[in-house]
Amino acid sequence: MTVRIAVVYYSATGNVHRLAEAVAEGAAAAGADIRLRRVAELAPADAIDSNPAWREHVDATADVVAEAALDDLAWADAYAFGTPTRFGNVSAQLKQFLDQAGPLWMTGQLADKPATSFTSFTSAQNRHGGNESTILALNNTLYHWGAIIVPVGYTDPLLSAAGGNPYGTSFISGTHGDAPDEAILAAARYQGRRLATFAARLGHDGVQIAPTPSLTAEAGQPA
Repeated sequence: MTVRIAVVYYSATGNVHRLAEAVAEGAAAAGADIRLRRVAELAPADAIDSNPAWREHVDATADVVAEAALDDLAWADAYAFGTPTRFGNVSAQLKQFLDQAGPLWMTGQLADKPATSFTSFTSAQNRHGGNESTILALNNTLYHWGAIIVPVGYTDPLLSAAGGNPYGTSFISGTHGDAPDEAILAAARYQGRRLATFAARLGHDGVQIAPTPSLTAEAGQPA
């Protein structure tokens, strides 16, 4: 059965969007069925309008990429999540979407599925703006879901050409609006292909590790 992968992301000016498309392309090339989804924008219109690139990207993708819904998570056998780096952390937009997934988490629909993460940030001169910590922060949510983290590691030579981040594809844009180059996009496609391959090895139903019956009720209680 074909593996189903949800590529869910937030992008302000388009760089994470480009990475997400590349991840989706790589997974599709490995035979996966893909849902490419953007999460809802939370920023006010005046903030978006203050950055022409931000406004342009919002308008360009509004009718092209469907907005993410919890059904996309329930549908998927594996996930790829993308976010800009926000002070070394996940963007508020993606985090809000993930925080709404509690009902799926409580019923075990997010567990035992492979997941991978990618990021991008803009900096004039700083090469250490928190891209690795952003992926680690995003993965914290996936740990709580019981997902199976699929990093890229150093499993292909092309990853070194893209900066060699073992946690996941990351792109650093300058202040002049640089877009991800082919080396970065190749790494993102590889990351998608790796996720799809790993998910296929697990099979459509994942690993399905049964919980201990006596602990199920306690673990499912909301805070």
